[in-house]
Amino acid sequence: MDGITIKAKGISVTVDLTVGHLAEMVVDIDGRRLQPLHRAPWIDEPRETMPQDLPAGTVRLSGDFLCAPFSRSDVEAAPLHGWPANSPWDVVDSAATADGWRAVFRLRHLVMGATVDKILTLRDDHPFLYQEHVFSGGSGAISVAHHPMTVMKDGGRLAFSPKRLAATPDDPLEPDPTRGRFRLAYPSRSTDLTRFPAAGGGTLDLTDYRMDQSREDFVTLVEADHGGPGWTALARRAEADLVLVLKNPAELPVTMLWISNGGRDYAPWNGRHRGVLGIEDGRTAVGHAASLGDNWLKREGVATAFALGEGRDVSFRHVIGALPQEAGGEPPCDIVTGQGRMRLLAADGATRDVAFDSDFLRIGRSVPA
Repeated sequence: MDGITIKAKGISVTVDLTVGHLAEMVVDIDGRRLQPLHRAPWIDEPRETMPQDLPAGTVRLSGDFLCAPFSRSDVEAAPLHGWPANSPWDVVDSAATADGWRAVFRLRHLVMGATVDKILTLRDDHPFLYQEHVFSGGSGAISVAHHPMTVMKDGGRLAFSPKRLAATPDDPLEPDPTRGRFRLAYPSRSTDLTRFPAAGGGTLDLTDYRMDQSREDFVTLVEADHGGPGWTALARRAEADLVLVLKNPAELPVTMLWISNGGRDYAPWNGRHRGVLGIEDGRTAVGHAASLGDNWLKREGVATAFALGEGRDVSFRHVIGALPQEAGGEPPCDIVTGQGRMRLLAADGATRDVAFDSDFLRIGRSVPA
């Protein structure tokens, strides 16, 4: 792998420069070593053993990556999830700062004529990776999403910032029963995340990741208006930790969950991609053309693309973190950020404070259209 590792006190992140994926993230905290991100089981297998038409981003599937566009590239020719997820990035700068490390990467390809930069910042004793992507110039509009993936040996419990609704698209990821399986109803929606319509009738709980359900499912959560950061918290049972993903809802108004638990039987998945959850914060519908045209999210008043323009920069920010906790613990019922701290509130009223750059996500500031 052509990669680079950046470090600050208590945290390191490795970037796979061949496709711009985060190959590894390690958090050392309270005597524990946490690794919140997923790495596909086939990454080290010979390329010739995989389907020849497999996108590079699937061949090297790991950690988190930028999708631009998200899903189908049906406006400008590119692989699934666009060039940022499938082609090389160059290191523009990587250096220590007064309180950690900052690295800047640039995509070799243009996207809709725009230059794309990835800026990663680590801070000493912060168990978080702070990310920013900047599109400079270009024309038209681009849909975007982060694609962080975590993995569990024995499932976990999820909690979220307030959501307006959850909805599945018209078609499941794997409609052919000879190739895969799904559990949610398509299309469907619910305002109760604990009771989402199931394919065979009844409901399923989106906040409970169960290992005994072989499935490939995809569901979009729309942020409610609440004035704070958007967040997802996953308490992983066997790993005894808490994975945190945060965003500015004004920039990335939807969170898409990809539930991948052995539900694909064809290569390279072969039923072995198990316990994986994608927590994909975005400004997008499914596919570039759909994001630019009429779509159900726009009808709900939700933006699904950023407008690009010559002489104009468009940026959005994102945070991934990990904290230790007791095995079988529950995720927080609320997360509040401010004054350089993150406070996690438990259902029993207990609180936990963690060092956090509370200005980074630019909550409450205006965002370009």
